Amino acid sequence: MEILANEKKIPKATAKRLPLYLRYLKMLDDSSVVRIKSREFSEIVQIPPATIRRDFSHLGELGRSGYGYDVPYLIEVFSNILNTQEEKRIALIGCGNLGRALIRNNFRRNENLNIVCAFDSDEQIVGEQVNDICVQPMDQLRKMIEENGVTVAISTVPSKYAQKAIDEIVDAGITAILNFAPDRVTVPNHVNVQYIDLTTELQTLIYFDTAFSK
Repeated sequence: MEILANEKKIPKATAKRLPLYLRYLKMLDDSSVVRIKSREFSEIVQIPPATIRRDFSHLGELGRSGYGYDVPYLIEVFSNILNTQEEKRIALIGCGNLGRALIRNNFRRNENLNIVCAFDSDEQIVGEQVNDICVQPMDQLRKMIEENGVTVAISTVPSKYAQKAIDEIVDAGITAILNFAPDRVTVPNHVNVQYIDLTTELQTLIYFDTAFSK
């Protein structure tokens, strides 16, 4: 099967859904599911089958009519597309328990993702050393981002403070943000925000455990 993703640009809307597809495909693979049709996949990811087929068509001939899609092959294709080959330097905002855990782990399985600076508004946390990173006050955000060549930010700030934190991240020039607060925030059109909702992730896990463990 020919993969066309490297030869033509994937639409932005499709690109935003690829990580979602990959996450569910890996869960299917863990559940020993080797083949799935777009209608079945639609029920899992809650995206219309026509949209799934259209998204997949941008990447080449990934499936066959009447057969569906080979799950391990889709995982290989999407993993190759999403795997960054250049270092992405990351700023972390919010150094509570979750933030500290992310710094300590610091994407050990992917050497191209690297948290290089961290920030918090709590004076009791500012100045704390986590691994080799010293937590900075928020007023140093723009300066540190410029000095460290940061292009991505992770926010672990609680929902009630998330909008303010995201505003400061955007003002500092960051356009790619991973937000651990599930409530939607307002950003300019050129800024991309990906949300991590732990409650939704847990519900998804329970769904797969119920549907595919029997």
